[in-house]
Amino acid sequence: MAEESMKDYEKEINESLERQKKIETEEDLGWDRLRAEMASNTPIEVEIIEAVKGGCVAYAEGIRGFIPASRLSSRYVDDLDSYVGKSINVLVTEADQENEKLILSARELIRAQEADARNKRIASLVPGNVVDGTVESIMPYGAFINLGDGISGLVHISEFVERRITSPAEIAKEGQQVKVRIKGIKDGKISLSMKGLIADPKAPEQPVEEEPEIKEYSSGEEATTSLGSLLSGIKLDK
Repeated sequence: MAEESMKDYEKEINESLERQKKIETEEDLGWDRLRAEMASNTPIEVEIIEAVKGGCVAYAEGIRGFIPASRLSSRYVDDLDSYVGKSINVLVTEADQENEKLILSARELIRAQEADARNKRIASLVPGNVVDGTVESIMPYGAFINLGDGISGLVHISEFVERRITSPAEIAKEGQQVKVRIKGIKDGKISLSMKGLIADPKAPEQPVEEEPEIKEYSSGEEATTSLGSLLSGIKLDK
């Protein structure tokens, strides 16, 4: 009975070792794939399962990975819990099997997408066209206008109104919705103008032309014009 129990015990040990060996083999293969994906800069899709201090946790190729808060998006993310349960595309930026350190990042992919959208938006802008925008910031030399898709243009201080102004704040304020005219595009920089598109609070008032007085016929006045009165001044030759 003792010998049979020993054999059963040995069988369980062997099965456990086989399972462990299989797990280690699969893990090795996972690390191999991760290193290959990092070398080729290949995006992979992962699901964020947990928010932890400084970032989020996601599994890639069955291996626990960490996404720092600064790499969840193109900018630092404060609300990490809002990402839990989401699937996002990431790049492998570090795959250290010896120290079991896997670092993932979505930042580069998102920034590339934003740059592509920005380039397409710039390509759609035609000098002379009027577009909508929002005053983003006001500087002593002009104001930056947000045109959407992550692009902004500059309205130089000389391009607000016809008269000379000392500060763009005389005409516009941050957050204001405005219309601007595309002046030109050079090296990715967009110059804009507001002339004729925004009210000048100090523009001289235009005089209001008075309409000519029209005397209306009153029923109290006697109508003296008749055929007889029209002919009375005409002398007819006999």
